[in-house]
Amino acid sequence: MTEPLAALWAELEAVDYPALADLFADPDRLTRYATTLGLPGGAIRFDWSKTHLHPAAEAILVRIAEAQGFAEKRRQLIEGEPINNTEGRAAEHTAQRGVGSAASVVEAEALHARMEALVEAIHEGLFGEVRSLIHIGIGGSALGPALAIDALTRDGARVAVHVVSNIDGCALEAACRACDPATTMIAIASKTFTTTETMVNAASALDWLRAGGVEDPYGRVIALTAAPEKAVEWGVDDTRVLPFGESVGGRYSLWSSIGFPIAMALGFGGFAEFLAGAAAIDHHFVETPIESNLVVRAAFADLIYTQALGCQSRAVFAYDERLALFPDYLQQLEMESNGKSVTADGKPLGRPSAPVTWGGVGTDAQHAVFQLLHQGTHLIPVDFLAVKIPGHDLDPAHHQILLSNCFAQGAALMAGKASDDGARAYPGNRPSATMLADDLNPATLGALIAFHEHRTFVSAMMLGINPFDQFGVELGKAIAKQIDAGGGEGFDPSTEALLAAAGIGG
Repeated sequence: MTEPLAALWAELEAVDYPALADLFADPDRLTRYATTLGLPGGAIRFDWSKTHLHPAAEAILVRIAEAQGFAEKRRQLIEGEPINNTEGRAAEHTAQRGVGSAASVVEAEALHARMEALVEAIHEGLFGEVRSLIHIGIGGSALGPALAIDALTRDGARVAVHVVSNIDGCALEAACRACDPATTMIAIASKTFTTTETMVNAASALDWLRAGGVEDPYGRVIALTAAPEKAVEWGVDDTRVLPFGESVGGRYSLWSSIGFPIAMALGFGGFAEFLAGAAAIDHHFVETPIESNLVVRAAFADLIYTQALGCQSRAVFAYDERLALFPDYLQQLEMESNGKSVTADGKPLGRPSAPVTWGGVGTDAQHAVFQLLHQGTHLIPVDFLAVKIPGHDLDPAHHQILLSNCFAQGAALMAGKASDDGARAYPGNRPSATMLADDLNPATLGALIAFHEHRTFVSAMMLGINPFDQFGVELGKAIAKQIDAGGGEGFDPSTEALLAAAGIGG
């Protein structure tokens, strides 16, 4: 018999959450909550010991998972059933990594083979000399590629990739200034091939190619889309259209043909390693019991903070310059997925959903936002990301100081420091988790991203919401289209005045 959810959540709220320092009185705490997972690109240590996780709270969360049918929903996700119930679709991003229904995995492999052939043809010079790629997309069609390329190509790339997402023309102009039209290709990434920002930027990129003397600008375009017929209608030759399935959602799509710029920059072998790292996490998530599942553990901690301890945000700090875009990537993944106020069946959620995800790069952030983390009135759980092997060849002191600061911040947040001078007192008992990778390479980056995808899914299933739709992004876009079409009337006085001041409409 399923236990009533309201009573279970109330039970979680009523748990006694000892101070973090007191939790370490348990000699087995570190063994229980800090685990090193071997992966294709090197191990990652997942240390959740400095959070308020403890067996009594976990036991209740396991019961909530059972009441929500978590195991069955995980099966539905992996086997390609329509887990995205509001849109009547599956969410098959794991099939892109070889973990899913047999038919979907075979289809993904075929589409990857098509992409590999095109990437190799470009690298071998069949399209002429290609030194640069301007990748045009927005949201999930841009954030994932931008993260991977920034993280993995600082030592150089097969082809220099510039990711453009903003409709502000300054973004496209900056990319164009860095490229030579004669040696540049354009990738247009849009699931529907109708996204306004992307298609306007694409048209301007073609104009730039023409102005630069390219006689056949369409011949320099690669389309990445789930609507190949629209790409062909727009002018892209079918041989340069790389499709992906309708069941692959935007913010989960970098494993599909949306990852084309990653393969262009790294070579397809590097992209395959990226997929393999993610697949290793998929297997852990699917095959490991809930009580020792690292992904589930992270989500359980998140739920303790949002549902029992009233935290409204979660901070993520990358102590590695190569991971500077990771907090930005997580913002979309977590807030677009779980920023909902109704359950999957349309009923009011009645509980907090996703916290506000934010963050930055250490050590820069220590001289800015860490003041609030240590001494502010908000309790904000923190995630630290770090890498053992540095991404540079400078004096090892750089990396030692970087990692020392990372680990010191977690220790200081937990321990605090008493003082008779209130301005110099640190309350402590502030939680953090640390993910320490042996190295940063395509496989470990893929693993980190997949870990957070599944972490987001677990939180959603525990709350009973659908993490795969995003209707909240549509209303403002629809109104903007109405204004652009000349229908900008009937707004509130403030909006009317802004439109008039900007010379729009009327």
